[in-house]
Amino acid sequence: MSDLNLKAEFPPVPTEAWEQTIAADLKGADYEKRLVWQTGEGVAVRPYYRSENLPCEPFRHAETRSWEIRDAAVPCDGIDAAAFHEAGATAVQELAYALAAASDRLAAGQPVPSITFAVGSNYFFEIAKLRAARQLCAALAEAYAAPPLQLRAVTALSNKSIYDPYTNLLRSTTEALSAVLGGADSLAVQAAGYPERLARNVQLVLKEEAHLDKVADPAGGSYYIEALTGSLAAEAWKLFQQVESEGGYAKSRPAIDMAIAGSRAAKEKAVASRRRTLVGVNNYPDIHEKELDHAGSLPAGFRLARPIEKIRLRTERYARKTGTTPAVLLLKKGDLKMKMARAQFCQNFWGCAGFSIIEEEVVQDSNVGQASRPAAGLQAGPLLIILCSSDPEYLDFAKEICASTATPVLIAGNPKDQLEALKAVGVSGFVHVQSNMVDTLTEWQDKLGIDGKEAQ
Repeated sequence: MSDLNLKAEFPPVPTEAWEQTIAADLKGADYEKRLVWQTGEGVAVRPYYRSENLPCEPFRHAETRSWEIRDAAVPCDGIDAAAFHEAGATAVQELAYALAAASDRLAAGQPVPSITFAVGSNYFFEIAKLRAARQLCAALAEAYAAPPLQLRAVTALSNKSIYDPYTNLLRSTTEALSAVLGGADSLAVQAAGYPERLARNVQLVLKEEAHLDKVADPAGGSYYIEALTGSLAAEAWKLFQQVESEGGYAKSRPAIDMAIAGSRAAKEKAVASRRRTLVGVNNYPDIHEKELDHAGSLPAGFRLARPIEKIRLRTERYARKTGTTPAVLLLKKGDLKMKMARAQFCQNFWGCAGFSIIEEEVVQDSNVGQASRPAAGLQAGPLLIILCSSDPEYLDFAKEICASTATPVLIAGNPKDQLEALKAVGVSGFVHVQSNMVDTLTEWQDKLGIDGKEAQ
């Protein structure tokens, strides 16, 4: 079949037709809320991209195809934009403040040989960030008639954790990929709880086995990445101009520090509320893992995992001191789908705090009119009991259990119409998808007397 016939078989579909089909599938649901990702960068990510979404300014890719494998310990003699990332800055802030710092130096007649960016695990955004950096740095160098700036990259530490350390290796691998695909001139992979040799081998595999050094700008041509590159560059340029209008980087440093602190707080809140997942930290924990003896294995400073690590280490210290790991009993009853989903949620939620998890079904007695037989787990001495069922079944379930134990009883879920009634029968609290993990776990560690102080 000729190319001409193929084109006839697959005629182009206009954007209006796509939008009409999407609107029909949404059945009245809000397009923006359901399909548009409002990122912390101030960039809205659409559900799809077409050629009309491409930026007008073409991207300037690196002249070389390869990159230098660099030791993380080698000092940087240029602008250290990685410090912004590690302090909690957004991608737009990293780009803008790096430009502002470089502009200050160039305006003072000082050379700027390079800018070092930290690369996090937001895969496509990090690719686009480095591509945008090349575009913006080229514009800055041109304005000052300066030599081209080298783009250095280093894998981030702010998203790493002492728990599940080999997950850090997986994160570092995707970060290295982002750096290479984004066009970094050099890259250092920082070992984070795993051997230095593995950190170096990440790059060797990408170069010697995946052959990523054979193609210049491998991300070029992707409508999504091209559009994302343009958006980040545009937003960063606006913020850079704002800093320049306020007197430059040095004069604006107090305001810059405040802006980064705000971004850091937003990221911490996203992790605490589990809107942002850190695998092995705030979701999907290995509940048998103990890391108390490795608590200082990562550098001091801001890390997203630190608040939850402190909670889990507190539980570990208590267990070491008392010889008993705090236990949570999940009592399941009734609606199969709801009880299993809520039990799984609680396994993750309390497992992230290092609690031992006991699961048990509450069995209905065969004798007519007799209440459900209390679970055997009630005799095992858990510190906390969580009921896992459906909203309509909770009130009767709570009456049975609260009447048979002095152990605090929580509800898995947020049955808004029954909150007061459940509290009246003895329910001590509720845990659900909107719960702030750090606040909730800390509150119950305090109430249960899990002090976490070192044994004397």
